[in-house]
Amino acid sequence: MKNGRGWQEFLIPYEQAVDELKIKFRSIRSELKKRNDYSPIEFVVGRVKKISSILSKASKLNIPLNRIEDEMEDIAGIRIMCQFVDDIEKVVELIRQREGKDMSIVTEKDYVRHQKESGYRSYHMVIRYPVQTSLGEKEILAEIQIRTLAMNFWATIEHSLNYKYEHNIPEAIKIKLKKAAEAAFQLDQEMSDIRDEIMEAQKSFEDKSSTVSNILKNLESLFIQGYVVEASEYQKRFNHLMAIGDILQLRELSRQLENEVQKTGSLT
Repeated sequence: MKNGRGWQEFLIPYEQAVDELKIKFRSIRSELKKRNDYSPIEFVVGRVKKISSILSKASKLNIPLNRIEDEMEDIAGIRIMCQFVDDIEKVVELIRQREGKDMSIVTEKDYVRHQKESGYRSYHMVIRYPVQTSLGEKEILAEIQIRTLAMNFWATIEHSLNYKYEHNIPEAIKIKLKKAAEAAFQLDQEMSDIRDEIMEAQKSFEDKSSTVSNILKNLESLFIQGYVVEASEYQKRFNHLMAIGDILQLRELSRQLENEVQKTGSLT
């Protein structure tokens, strides 16, 4: 790993692991949504540590280069964002359920209940993850961070300031950062208090979006089949219901339109 090519080859399984883990957690979210179940996963991002960051951390922690893959836990990193604080534990449980199947848990650190001195909050899990490469199976370490959107916003700002001040943030800014961390957590708590109302509003929006999508798809089908008069009548009703925002009547229109498309389709 003394030249660029050596590092590139070294990072290949980490890049593969990040890609696979992102797909797996995004698939969990997608599956839950399709079953009309609540998903504690809002979105997933991932990255592989840059070579410069690996070398800098190895130097700081006195990790020999030949021990990096055994001792550096976050070369591959996945971040799972949640809407609510309570969702973090749900995601942790989803990961624990995969123990021994496609990953194994090495360590867990709860910085949500026990935040760092700086105010940082997040839940960290280090896993061992097997990657199937062209040279055979390779098991690597990867870190999964689970946090709310508010926690992530704060952590992103802190990371930028640490980079600017080379981890020597002025005391006055540290104090403001800590106050901001408490404000972010307070926001999370308040959002949790009105969780039911938020989820009901989101479900209503998704329901309307799905209904409208079905109506438009079936309207297009009628036009394509040549039933222009029928499609035009349904289009007028649809425009009226969209104007008044009546979701119940939109659902009924969607049902009637779907029956119409099935009926006309059987005649062609």
